[in-house]
Amino acid sequence: MSSAATVRSLQQRIAEMQPLRLDDRALPTAPGLRPLFPDGALRRGASYAVQGSQQLALALLADASAAGSWCGVIGCPAFGAEAAAELGLALDRCVLIPHPGEDALGIAGALSEVLTVVALHAPAQPRPGEAERISARLREHGSTLVALGSWPRAESTLHVVSSRWHGLGRGRGMLEDRELTVQSRDRLGTREHVVRFAGGTVADGTAASGTIARGSRAASRTTPSRTAPGRTVASISPDPAVAGVHRLVPR
Repeated sequence: MSSAATVRSLQQRIAEMQPLRLDDRALPTAPGLRPLFPDGALRRGASYAVQGSQQLALALLADASAAGSWCGVIGCPAFGAEAAAELGLALDRCVLIPHPGEDALGIAGALSEVLTVVALHAPAQPRPGEAERISARLREHGSTLVALGSWPRAESTLHVVSSRWHGLGRGRGMLEDRELTVQSRDRLGTREHVVRFAGGTVADGTAASGTIARGSRAASRTTPSRTAPGRTVASISPDPAVAGVHRLVPR
């Protein structure tokens, strides 16, 4: 075999073995949320932590869901179908497990093998070993975890430090627009952003307000039905209380 052919063969083997390129790992992310992440988007194989806002956590799922991906929401009994639909989630591709019990982490890890993005509100802080096992599954299957609360070694941690509502006048009007001040912590450091919701959806005007000095404080696929081979952790059926959403009942 010639040296040129050897090089081409080696390049092909490396391409087959190496992880996906960054562009291939990026998930659809709303323009108004991209400044929150060091790579400008959610990444497959990564975990993220959102503290202080379920609305923000679900907004991270919205564009991937609207683009055709299946998503899961675990441990969020206050999940509102109408609000989720306004954010952009496709309810017919959303798996809902409002009461996962003590096996929330196990269910999240199993569903990460068949769903693209999983939002998880765990009942307790996961131990490092538990989080690492889920992270290994995320990397293996190219899925993404959005944890509500703390998560060990998250790619980014988003902490909502203040929230303001707009829309009410003097004795009239409706609370329609919301503005969140979000502090992000990742490999780029600690930064502060403003995320705006208009009519229930993410507005495009989100902007980073700069880096916060260290130590300072901020101002106020196919229908999934199985997981790992040989183990069924839940049954899927349409939720009669939430049109279009698939509710899972752990066995």
